Amino acid sequence: MGIGCFTEKGNRPTEAQILEAVASKLPLWHDLIRSVRDGYPTQEDFKFLYGKTYGWALRFRIKGQLLVSLFPTQGGFTAQVNLSPDAIEKVLRMKTSKNVQKAISRATPYPEGRWLFIPIETEQDCHDLMQLVALRVETKHLVI
Repeated sequence: MGIGCFTEKGNRPTEAQILEAVASKLPLWHDLIRSVRDGYPTQEDFKFLYGKTYGWALRFRIKGQLLVSLFPTQGGFTAQVNLSPDAIEKVLRMKTSKNVQKAISRATPYPEGRWLFIPIETEQDCHDLMQLVALRVETKHLVI
């Protein structure tokens, strides 16, 4: 099973299909997109990422580096943020939602950090994700 629900490279979903898939989590989807757009000078695109295991995602980048990707799922969405080991240590000292904690425990640690895939189900998840995005920006020096 893939991270997102749109896993066919040759079948780019329409905006209507994305909104239908996200369904009841649509307010969180819109709030999160607005927060990223308002908070950071990003370039964004909707792209097929990493093959069939992941699928199509709305990707936000700064200076060519990934900030966060949002993968539509059936009835919601999953956010991807990649954090350095130093950032992971900071997150572990924070009080975060169960979804963030599970994402950290599931993610394989590499010398350059971890790829976190966080199901966004609550406003707390959105708040926590934006804190993780801020850590990514800080540790990667993405904004001057």
